[in-house]
Amino acid sequence: MLFQFLICFIAGIGAGLGTGFAGMSAAAVISPMLITFLGLPAYEAVGIALASDVLASAVSAYTYKKNKNLDVRNGLVMMITVLICTLVGSFVASLVPNTTMGSFSMFMTLLLGIKFIVKPVMTTKESMAAVSAKKRMIQSVISGIVVGFICGFVGAGGGMMMLLLLTGVLGYELKTAVGTSVFIMTFTAFTGAVSHFAIGGMPDLWCLVFCVVSTLLWARIAAKFANKASAATLNRATGVVLTVLGVAILAVNYLK
Repeated sequence: MLFQFLICFIAGIGAGLGTGFAGMSAAAVISPMLITFLGLPAYEAVGIALASDVLASAVSAYTYKKNKNLDVRNGLVMMITVLICTLVGSFVASLVPNTTMGSFSMFMTLLLGIKFIVKPVMTTKESMAAVSAKKRMIQSVISGIVVGFICGFVGAGGGMMMLLLLTGVLGYELKTAVGTSVFIMTFTAFTGAVSHFAIGGMPDLWCLVFCVVSTLLWARIAAKFANKASAATLNRATGVVLTVLGVAILAVNYLK
């Protein structure tokens, strides 16, 4: 029980910091940890990770909203598309072998972290407002399809891909991108978790509780810090967190 608690707590630290700082899905950290050190089936581990995402993303979104760094209106189209495609991805994931799942995001975290360090996002809210509504809607639908399938299939919650698309394609400034990302992820993670539990059954209860509580705690701490930081500081902090997590995830996967 103690070993189980320690693994879940450590996984929750990485997942919570990634969620609060960068809108990263908890599944990118929690899934490989539970699979490697506790021997959980991949589908069950992804379900626990997505469930951990729900409260962590919700409390992060609330913090960003309080600081006026959440754009619900422009993210609504993307959220609806993501929710639909999450269900499709979750069903497809139930049909594939364990080894196929969880491998997609191994390098994504590391590369995205390096990207924020080398090329920070310095977009302003004023430049965000200059984009036409029609163009934003088309971009949101396409992005939502990609992110939703990733969320359901890989269990990565689409967090990393969503952040990249929101900043690089939709032109969001970083804080608003993270705030909008965690807002959408609250619903996509909930949909993905329910789908996984409905298809694969309830997971290990203690693992679920330990991961949810630890992720929630550290996501709250990270989100509060991120909203007080300058754009330059947040870019560096986000880059460092993602880079460290990326290296850790690769190391964990090589231990299998």
